[in-house]
Amino acid sequence: MIVDDHADMRRMLRSVVSFSAQKNIDFLECESGEVAMDEYANFNPDFVIMDIELGGMNGFVTTAKISDQDSKAKILIVTSHDSASFRKKAKDLNVIGYVTKDNLSNINEYLQNQTT
Repeated sequence: MIVDDHADMRRMLRSVVSFSAQKNIDFLECESGEVAMDEYANFNPDFVIMDIELGGMNGFVTTAKISDQDSKAKILIVTSHDSASFRKKAKDLNVIGYVTKDNLSNINEYLQNQTT
C-alpha cells in the first residue's frame, strides 16, 4: 500500500519498488490517511509506504491507528522531512524504517529486510 497525497509521488514509489523487486507486485494506492485506514482494514497489505504530510489525518496519526488495528503492520515512512524529531516520532511508532524522498533507492533495502 502506498499512502501519499500526490499522484506523481505514488507513481514514482510504485516504480522504484517494482523495478527493484523484479517481480509482479500488486499495489493499493491511497491519497489520504482516512482512505488508508479503510483500505488497510479491507485488504491487509504486506507493507505500507507512508508519507507524513497528508491532507486531513497526517501520516503519524494514520500509522498509529493502523498499528493499533494490526500490531504486526509493516510501515515504512517515506517523507521529504529529515529532522531528528520526525525520526524519533517514527521510531516511537515502531515503523520498519524512515526514508527521505531524496533517497528513494533505500526503500527496497527496508522491504527486503522484512522478507528475509
